Formats: sequence, C-alpha cells, structure tokens
Amino acid sequence: MLSCRVSDRMGCELGVAPCQRMMWSWSEVLSWNVEAEMEPPCGRSFMQVLCEKYSPENFPYRRGPGAGVHVPPGPQVSPMKDRLNLPSILVLNSCGISHAGHEREIAAFCSHVSELDLSGNKLDNWQEVSKIVSSVPQLEFLNLSSNPLHTSVLERECARTFSAIRKLVLNNCKVSWETVHKLLLELPNLEELFLCLNDYDTVVSSPVCFRSLNLLHITDNNLQDWSDICKLGTMFPCLHTLVLANNNILTIEDTDGSLSRLFPNLRLISLHKSGLNSWEDIEKLNTLPMLEEVRLLGIPLVEPYSTEERRKLLIARLPSVSKLNGSVVTEGEREDSERFFVRYYMNVPKEEVPLRYQELVRKYGKLEPLAEVDLRPQNQASVDIHYEEKVQKISVRLDQTVAEFKKQLKTVVQLSTNNMRIYYLDHEAPFGIEEMKFSTRALHSYNVRDGVKFYVEPKIK
Repeated sequence: MLSCRVSDRMGCELGVAPCQRMMWSWSEVLSWNVEAEMEPPCGRSFMQVLCEKYSPENFPYRRGPGAGVHVPPGPQVSPMKDRLNLPSILVLNSCGISHAGHEREIAAFCSHVSELDLSGNKLDNWQEVSKIVSSVPQLEFLNLSSNPLHTSVLERECARTFSAIRKLVLNNCKVSWETVHKLLLELPNLEELFLCLNDYDTVVSSPVCFRSLNLLHITDNNLQDWSDICKLGTMFPCLHTLVLANNNILTIEDTDGSLSRLFPNLRLISLHKSGLNSWEDIEKLNTLPMLEEVRLLGIPLVEPYSTEERRKLLIARLPSVSKLNGSVVTEGEREDSERFFVRYYMNVPKEEVPLRYQELVRKYGKLEPLAEVDLRPQNQASVDIHYEEKVQKISVRLDQTVAEFKKQLKTVVQLSTNNMRIYYLDHEAPFGIEEMKFSTRALHSYNVRDGVKFYVEPKIK
C-alpha cells in the first residue's frame, strides 16, 4: 500500500515531533475527496481540487527540490506515478471551489506554498477562505478575484489569519470599504493591493494610515472626484505606484500643495482612459516630487493631436518624467520634444501660450521654423530637345517609357517613332552621350532632371 510521507518540518508545524513520521495511504488521500464531497450541498472543496489537479496523472513532474509532498513507491508501482508534487505557486482558478475541506490535510500538503490563485471560484464565505489561509503558513500572495465574497461579513478573527499576506488581489469581489479596512488593520506587511472592478463610486477614508502599502491598483471603477484620490493618499502615504486607469476622473486638484503632501513617494501614476481634458491638469503632476513614470493613453485632451504630437507635447510638459506610456524617454527624445514644443507655440496668441513655453525659450532661445523639404521624387523635368540645328525646350514626364517619349517627340521633330533615334547627354555621367535603345525603360532611370539635353536623329536606311 502506498504511504504519504510529510517532511519533518511539516510535522513540526502540525504539532508532530520531528522524529515522528506522518503516514497516509494513497487511498486515504483519495478518500478525503469523497468525504469533502459529502459535507456541503454543492461546490467542491479546496482539498478535493488540489488532489485532483496535482495528482500523479495530471501533474507528474517534481518542480524543484522540496517543492511537494512525496509518496514513496511500493512494489510493482512506477516511481514517477508515486509523486504528488505541489509547487510553491498554486493556481486553482475557476475550479468551482466553494469551501476549504479538511484543514489538517491542507496544512500537510501546503506548508511550503507561498502564492495561491483562487480567482473565479465560488467562495462566498470569509470563514472558508480563512480556513485555507490559516493552513498555509508561508502564504504571501493571495488572489481572490471574482469570488462572491460581498455576500459575507468579514469578522476580525478571520481577518487576523491574513496577517502574513504581502500581496492581496480582490478584483471584482465587490467587497465594501468596511471589509477592506478590516483586512488592512490585520495586514501589517501588505505591500500591494488590487481593488479593480468593484463598482466603487467613492473612497471611504480610514482613521488609520497604512504605511506598508506601496502599490495600489484601483482601475475600472466609477471614481470621478479628485477628493476621493486624495483620500487614498491619506490612507496610503507611502505609495510608489497608483493605477487609476478607466476611472472617469475629470480634473486634478492641487490645493495648497496637497499633491506633494499626500503623495510624497509616488513614482508611477496611471490615468489611462480618464476624463482629463486640460493641459493645466497634466502640468500639476510636476508637483509630485518623486514622479518618474506617467501613463496617459486614451484621455480626451490628446485626441485632436497626431500620435507624434501627443507624445512630444506630453514629454515637453513633464520635465521630470523618464518613462511615458510604458516607453523610456531618452535625452535625445526629450530635447527633440522640447524644441518641437517651442516651435508649436511660437505663433500662438500670447494669451494662449503656456508657462512652459517661456521656460523652454530661456533654455533653447527663440528657434527658427523648420524648413519644409519636399522629399517626394521629381515626376517632371524641363529638358532641351536638339534636332538638326534647332533647339526646343519641353516638359517631360519622368515616369513614362522611352517608347512613350518618342510618341511625345513626333510633333516636335516631325519623325515617326520607327524612324527615330534618341541620344541622352548627362554632363555629370562618366560615359558621355548614351543612346536610349530600350523602349520599355522609364526616363527617371536615366537620372533625367531639369536642363539635360536630348539629341534626335533619323535612322539611316
């Protein structure tokens, strides 16, 4: 019979002496699933899904030393099939999980797990989530996105089991701000928090500051008023990254230097697809003392401009930004953008000229407009036609062939095309005069240009 052997370290965490080895048969492991199926009226347990997904048949290979629980082979059994290998990162998304199952077995198998993705399941009770989390002592990353947890009240005792979490994802859970505050109070080391798609139309302040948080994603909500963003700065004064994309934020306010006071450490802000429609709002971002990266795609303000104009005008207005919309701003690009900015506003009415214009004029001086150079290939030329002792100047199309050119010359030299020989003289060419023998060759391939000479003679019969 197969036996399930757990490491001494796991045994200590379960209250078993290091010298005592915990033993389960493979049939016992499978029986946990059966028992779990019988307990709730619907849904599947965490332990049931875990054993199914990471069974020897579905997950046969060990992922690194100590990355799983080893079931030693018995006689007449393949060693490869006798391993239940659990990686330290477990992905159990969209598996129909509704409850935890046996906490003892979760602890035995998952004591080494550091990241857990439970998104898209049927967890609707914080108590069940707490049972799972409390049985995974090394857990630092937890994704609970798209679980219907808004139907459950989070008790403080449950929230305490999350204390080791450093990264928490609660996207599309529709959790209330009260629930978020309860969790934050019990997560002293939380560094990253994701609250996207939760239908927030306002931010509810907390009387407590949470200084450990440095990254907040709160995209795809219904936030509009900048005062709500200020509440985030009050709650999370040490934020490095603030992602506000897909919120209809209409303006940025900086009353009495509030931006630098509320966000003194902010290095990245994303306002993708917000409602910003004023250059003054963009320039207010310059008051953030540590700002390095800005994301501003899809805002109404830049829609009238070309792609090149958008980027150059934004770079010129944001002198401290080293990355814009995900792309690094090089020194050369910054200088080009700032010079473009000066020329762009040089003929604008004085009352419409931004303050940044004067700053850049002091830096580069008053620049001359760029010369307009037409780089399109020449399609016509004025040439001299020499026949007998006559010279006539005509205009010729350079895209036409030699045969077509002869037809044009019929009325000029009074010769038929079959009785016409044409010579081309290019004084800059090293070979002198050249007969144009190939009727399908285009004139531009001879490097024909204004002022060149053609000599026409009748064929000698």
